[in-house]
Amino acid sequence: MAPDEGRRAFARDDAHDELSPRHESRRNDEIEHEHDDRPDEDDADGDAAPSFFSSRTFKIGAAAVALAVIVAGVVWWLHARHYETTDDAFIDTHIVHLSPQVSGRVTRIYVNDNQQVSKGQALVEIDPADVEAKLKQAQAQAAQAESVHQQDVAADAGLKAQAERAQRDAERYRTLQQATPQAVSQQTVDQAVTTSQNATAQVAASQAKIASDEAQIAVAEAQVQAARLNVGYTHIVSPIDGHVAQRSVAQGNYVTPGQELMAIVPLTVWVTANFKETQLAHMRVGQPVTVVVDACPGAKIEGRVDSLQRGAGQAFGILPPENATGNFVKVVQRVPVKIVLNDIPKDCPLGPGMSVEPTVRVR
Repeated sequence: MAPDEGRRAFARDDAHDELSPRHESRRNDEIEHEHDDRPDEDDADGDAAPSFFSSRTFKIGAAAVALAVIVAGVVWWLHARHYETTDDAFIDTHIVHLSPQVSGRVTRIYVNDNQQVSKGQALVEIDPADVEAKLKQAQAQAAQAESVHQQDVAADAGLKAQAERAQRDAERYRTLQQATPQAVSQQTVDQAVTTSQNATAQVAASQAKIASDEAQIAVAEAQVQAARLNVGYTHIVSPIDGHVAQRSVAQGNYVTPGQELMAIVPLTVWVTANFKETQLAHMRVGQPVTVVVDACPGAKIEGRVDSLQRGAGQAFGILPPENATGNFVKVVQRVPVKIVLNDIPKDCPLGPGMSVEPTVRVR
């Protein structure tokens, strides 16, 4: 080897020796970096956090919640079994529908819609001219019947006197004939007897006529009484305490018997609750009831069970079911239960048809 080539080779070895430590350090850094980027399988297997749903805390919590739900369900059942409730219930009452009993034109109306009225309070006036004229006519007929009766009574008195005289004459002639047959002829005696019999018959006819007159007087007096009632019917008053509802009459209307003028809603109302048959096993008259009224939020009215209807509601329909025909399917029926209310708040306007929700304590 030439001296120059030996020196160049020696220089490359020295340069290699000088660069090798730096090169090796850079390689080590790259290896460590690559090692850091790779997931450590040992750490992943040994140090990863366990799942929450499989942890002991979750299991204890879930068990506690399940136990609480069970306890709450048992408590609710123990409490709920003492009560029966339904939302198929409403306020009920016997509404009074007012209709005129005579025909006529309405001359005056004293009340307005929804007004509270008292028993005997004037509501409507009907023109009484027609019925008053009929009353006068009936009174005139009654007076005429009474006059005829008096005449017949006077005539009857005269007939009775004649009959008595004729009877005495006939008896005298008989007696005289028996004592002195030559003094009185048989013809005279027979004529006296006939006259007495005719007078007696006239008295009987007169008595019958008087009885007929008395019957006519009774009829005439009844007609007067009916006409007087009709005059009173032109003044319509409230039959009960309550509130006016559905007023359909106006002043000037011509009304006839049976035509509804208005309705009166009584102050006394109750609840009709339709319970299922399966809810009636422990329901009894007198059990306490709490009623929640939709129209009065927050108001709870106390009451009691008054009575249970003997029969399901559908049995009283226009077309009751016929279970003997067709395919029978058992359906739990509802039975109306009447609930009376103790004290109704003054600021809670209750009326028929309003929805309520009663709860009956059955145990």
